[in-house]
Amino acid sequence: MIIMPIKEGENIERALKKFKRKYERTGVLKELRRRQYFTKPSVVARENKLHAIYVEHMDRDDE
Repeated sequence: MIIMPIKEGENIERALKKFKRKYERTGVLKELRRRQYFTKPSVVARENKLHAIYVEHMDRDDE
């Protein structure tokens, strides 16, 4: 549960913006989208491996 303390006289738009930012940082929506479908563990492992290879190539290019 997200608790947003609002100061006296604070603009409602600013409070809503703070709430949205805090909600986004919790990762609830991202986790919900991830759980909408099942991904086989072998596919997840393959994606992680490909991502690691990509990151390694990007690091080599920077040097």
